[in-house]
Amino acid sequence: MAYKNKIPKDVEYIMKNLISKGYECFLVGGAVRDMILGLNPKDYDLCTNATPTEIENIFEKTIPTGKDYGTMTIMINNIAYEVTTYRFECDYDGRRPKVVKFTNTLKEDLKRRDFTINSMAMDMDGNIIDYFGGKKDLKKGIIRTVGNPLDRFAEDRLRMIRAIRFATRYAFKIDSKTYEHIHSNIDQISKERLRDELDKILLSEKPSIGIRILMEKGLWRSYKFNELYKSMGFNQENPHHDKDIFEHTMGVLDTIEAKLELRLSALFHDMGKPNTFTLDENNIGHFYGHHKESSIICKRIMTDLKYSNREIEHVCQLVYHHMKRYDKLKSSTVKKFIRKIGIHKLDDLFKLFIADRVNTKPPYDFEDIYRLKFACEKILCEKEPLSVGDLKINGKDLINMGLKQGKEIGIILNKLLELVLENPELNVKDRLLVEVKKMVEN
Repeated sequence: MAYKNKIPKDVEYIMKNLISKGYECFLVGGAVRDMILGLNPKDYDLCTNATPTEIENIFEKTIPTGKDYGTMTIMINNIAYEVTTYRFECDYDGRRPKVVKFTNTLKEDLKRRDFTINSMAMDMDGNIIDYFGGKKDLKKGIIRTVGNPLDRFAEDRLRMIRAIRFATRYAFKIDSKTYEHIHSNIDQISKERLRDELDKILLSEKPSIGIRILMEKGLWRSYKFNELYKSMGFNQENPHHDKDIFEHTMGVLDTIEAKLELRLSALFHDMGKPNTFTLDENNIGHFYGHHKESSIICKRIMTDLKYSNREIEHVCQLVYHHMKRYDKLKSSTVKKFIRKIGIHKLDDLFKLFIADRVNTKPPYDFEDIYRLKFACEKILCEKEPLSVGDLKINGKDLINMGLKQGKEIGIILNKLLELVLENPELNVKDRLLVEVKKMVEN
């Protein structure tokens, strides 16, 4: 079969080993789906009628990842492969089964899975086992539950978000019956799991597909994105915009590079606009301070969804500074801009600037953005001093001058930096010592 050559050698080794001992073994789930679609699977999961203990006895390196639930991890060449005993599940709590029982049939195991496109198996020869029409649904571009969607979603409500995520990732349609049963009651799902699904939607080629479905089904309210609903149909009443706030946001989201921090910043960058809208005497809309409001909303939601402090700080900084522009590009002003943003965030901020501008009313003018970008690059290339650490003088030098260690030294070093930002030629030790003496005498 055409798929046989796509099965990695390590996976083939596991399958051969189990089969040689008299057991069945199949490749299942996402790997099969992606191989049929012509994509490279990220990982490979297998299922077998061998019990966890029997798996342990066959392979040298195993980890009891979820032994009580039938899942063992086999290590081959330092790569982990999950192998799960055929099972069926019952007595769900809306998120996971309370009872897991082993079974001897592949069909019973595949029957418990979420969607038809994830319920296929592949044998060692590359033959596809498809009891529920997964291959047909892949060809038609349809996301459909295995069996009754009401039952599948009652078993695990996260499956509703997963349906939206798969529809977004592959640009598929959700089957009408499956779509009908997606609802907004997902309170039992942990914030971490919600966040992980959101991230996968955001990193799809066209994330707006998933965002629109989440909005339509009311699921954004569980994510606490109430401000996003306010933005729908919100006319900006501004000659620079030909889209409402929501449509502008979707455009920026789809335009910007598929990097998590960038996609999140695109999603949040204008979320504070509805709360800051004003009309001037000429009936032109303004959103003064919306970057601050958006940053506050961003921090609140990302904290609630348990993003890391690093991710929250990075995205909030991009959102807060996304309106930053300068009429006059004095060297000291540009240096302060670089210091405020942080060198490692500069590239991301300029990408947000451009994606934001591309989704305004044409024609587009990027001159101010590129002037600032080139000014930053020039300073960075010339390695001009930007921080206290770049000064040719340090705290030890000040202590040697008789200054007491502590707050005073920090204040003086920061004052010296301000001088050097204005006049880089001052960054010579002797000249800086002279400046310190002036400060002390005054």
